[in-house]
Amino acid sequence: MSGRIPQNFIDDLISRTDIVGLIDGFVPLRKAGSNYQALCPFHDEKSPSFTVTQDKQFYHCFGCGANGTAISFLMEYNRMEFVEAVEELAARAGLEIPRQAGHASKDSRLSELYELLELVAQFYCRQLREHPQAQRAVEYLKHRGLSAELADRFELGYAAPGWDNLISALGKSDAAQQRLARAGMIIQRDKGGYYDRFRDRIMFPIRDQRGRVIGFGGRVLDDGEPKYLNSPETPIYHKGNELYGLYQARHANKEINRLYVVEGYMDVLALVQHDVTNVVATLGTAATSDQLERLFRSTAQIVFCFDGDTAGRKAAWRALQTSLPLLRDGRQVYYRFIPQGEDPDSFIRQHGKQQFEDDSHFLCLSDYLLQELTKDFNPIIMEHKGKLLHDISPYLKKLPTGNLKQLLVREVAKLADTEPDSLERQLQQSRDQASRPTTLKAQNKGERSLLAQTIRLLLRRPKLALHIADPKDMTELDLPGADFLAEVIKLIHQNTDISCAGIIENWRGSKYEQRLSELATASASPYEKDEEVFNTDEYLESEFAGAVNQLQELSRKRKITNFGKPENLSDEQKSLLRNLNPAARSVSKD
Repeated sequence: MSGRIPQNFIDDLISRTDIVGLIDGFVPLRKAGSNYQALCPFHDEKSPSFTVTQDKQFYHCFGCGANGTAISFLMEYNRMEFVEAVEELAARAGLEIPRQAGHASKDSRLSELYELLELVAQFYCRQLREHPQAQRAVEYLKHRGLSAELADRFELGYAAPGWDNLISALGKSDAAQQRLARAGMIIQRDKGGYYDRFRDRIMFPIRDQRGRVIGFGGRVLDDGEPKYLNSPETPIYHKGNELYGLYQARHANKEINRLYVVEGYMDVLALVQHDVTNVVATLGTAATSDQLERLFRSTAQIVFCFDGDTAGRKAAWRALQTSLPLLRDGRQVYYRFIPQGEDPDSFIRQHGKQQFEDDSHFLCLSDYLLQELTKDFNPIIMEHKGKLLHDISPYLKKLPTGNLKQLLVREVAKLADTEPDSLERQLQQSRDQASRPTTLKAQNKGERSLLAQTIRLLLRRPKLALHIADPKDMTELDLPGADFLAEVIKLIHQNTDISCAGIIENWRGSKYEQRLSELATASASPYEKDEEVFNTDEYLESEFAGAVNQLQELSRKRKITNFGKPENLSDEQKSLLRNLNPAARSVSKD
């Protein structure tokens, strides 16, 4: 959902935006039947598979699977966040973004936190220059080979020893202290009052992609623990979403062909000091899918830099599992293992930038996957081949459909001495079994198919929903998914001019978003074809009416089945049964 921006504004914005005109400004489109086509901007291809459908206000690439609305396109192509993309479309349409009632005060409170942390960053910067005990921090940075210019660029600071330095500077009132606590900068004592979270540490401000300070990391100057202390989760800081150095990397590079991912703040600074400016760090956790999606909006190639020891290998394997579902065609993940006993900082100081960036030392994700799963593999032992197929199947199933998956399936099939088509069938069967209970009946399969067909028709021509007099009628269907169908129909009743893209935007960020996108791009049914007859209102209305009638019939049969044996029914159940099933009207009232 849209959060602070009213959903009705987003609906109106989508309806005012011509997705063909928008995308054509970035990627030249040509007419192809009722749609428009181009070479996909999200992966390399020689023949166009990127399609834009004007009446749906939706794009889809049949090569890499990229799809979405005008908002999605700006997010992917221009590497924008959701709010930034909405702001861009609103500016193009000459609209001012309103704020939902009730959110204005929340926005104000968040703005206060951003402004406060900017002041905190400035305070720590002054402390590094002016505090009598800051010389230890300055000497440490010099010892690590960091210049004063680099410290200024990344706004490094110093939290002096003491329990209330920050409180004395910026928290003189109760309200100010409460704001500092909400921002994670001070901690409340059990007996009342507060104390500074960061003490005697070098401070690293963390900026989001819009350049706002959202949190801090602090490094201890002696052997104290923890070595690094990070801001806690706050209303504006969520460490699983953010990356240290991404803001600086995007501003230092007009085009980012590759991003290095390291583990610590000092690794980022050391690499930047040696002119490797395309580098970021996770914030004390393993890389998350949200972080990787954010990186893929800035580049097509990610290189994880890990130590070659056991801990580094474990971190690399976790990163592999997180990356697999995100690797649609055009995206690449590599590993740059640092020799044991070194880290990116020491390595680049000893060997230099050219050696660090030498991609002959990179290991691609697919090779790393095979390398790990074939450590003890013997191709002449049948059991080893069977074990390989068993072990690698979960990873292959995580990969999106595309060229990389196809090539990897071929390679695995070759190693296991089987046919790629056979392996693909096994994977498909495994997916089918995992997606439903083993006792699933054919009837249930038909129910899901009909529901999907009905929603697909609504995405194709939303006004079909107006043939349902009351959306609540759909909630009476005794079928899984009927409530969601009712919600889609209700939405269209409330906004009769809504498009396919508008429907999808209403479920952005929800569990239904991906399924709606899949249904919008599905072409298994004849109404998705370009032939004129399959796009007429008359044909679509007939298909929709037929689908709804079949759903009602399936629901009626399910209810009858659920009643059980007639002799065990109550009078009320018998009455209901007679209404559902004319053949049951002979049931005795006695």
